[in-house]
Amino acid sequence: MKIDVHQHLWTEPLVQALAERSELPFVAREHGLTVLYLAGERPYVIDLAGESPERRASLVAGDGLDRALLCLSSPLGIEWLPRPQSQPLIDAYHEGALSLDGPFGVWGAIALDRADPNDVDRALARGCVGISLPAGALASVDAINELRGVLARLESHGAPLLVHPGPGIGSAAYAAAGAASLEDPLWWPALTGYVATMQAAWLAFLTAGRPRHPRLRVVFTMLAGLAPLQAERLACRGGPSHALVDPLIFYEISSYGRSAVRAVAELVGREQLLYGSDRPVVEPAEFGMPRELDWDPVIDGTRRAFATVATAVAR
Repeated sequence: MKIDVHQHLWTEPLVQALAERSELPFVAREHGLTVLYLAGERPYVIDLAGESPERRASLVAGDGLDRALLCLSSPLGIEWLPRPQSQPLIDAYHEGALSLDGPFGVWGAIALDRADPNDVDRALARGCVGISLPAGALASVDAINELRGVLARLESHGAPLLVHPGPGIGSAAYAAAGAASLEDPLWWPALTGYVATMQAAWLAFLTAGRPRHPRLRVVFTMLAGLAPLQAERLACRGGPSHALVDPLIFYEISSYGRSAVRAVAELVGREQLLYGSDRPVVEPAEFGMPRELDWDPVIDGTRRAFATVATAVAR
């Protein structure tokens, strides 16, 4: 199957749950617009008409794909809210995403305040293909150790982890600081914080995650912020460069085109690349995707990434 492993879709239950909030993150209805407010980034207008499941399903078919896997957008900071606040929003996300017919599968989300491995069980039991976590939650050795119970539970199920750009435990203080500077361009977070935390999560997993969780499948979005391109620097500084070739670590390509995809593939192997679009945030056709891909190794990599949860992915 040809699968887009990384999309987002604004379902009515999640939008409504955010609209009932008065603290970041929240949704406001303003002058006929639905506007998302979140810490650290500029307000974002949600195109609800463009987010209809029927239209999004037609885009999947138009891309020549069989399935698209939806995940919670971690830059919202929902996972790091106090559990009494985060859990209703996560439940709303699951309710909306898992109710969709058509080509959609779902990555589960969990609250990170007092992270509970049993939340992994519940998400997978509902039909989620794996669990997504914000990169900031995995961006140090200490952070990896804090989540060892969650990672071990995923590993025991044979279900994959999706690492998505998003804040770490300091996000509460970050949220208290309010909105992003109006002087920063709209693309600023995606080229600074997103890249830095993805690279840190990749380095932390190689250092502390893989030795402790040898069978855990991990999918890093956005080519792990191009972290594999740091392999030579990693080696000369005494890091675990030998771990670069890992058959259970996969790299999703969203936001990148031919040159970056080719460079990373030369280091990690073409068979470790997965296709993801990050739609609706990114329009993949701008980068010639997905038609530019050599699909044979991508299909093989996708099969291996989801080998033990193939039924949940395919249905």
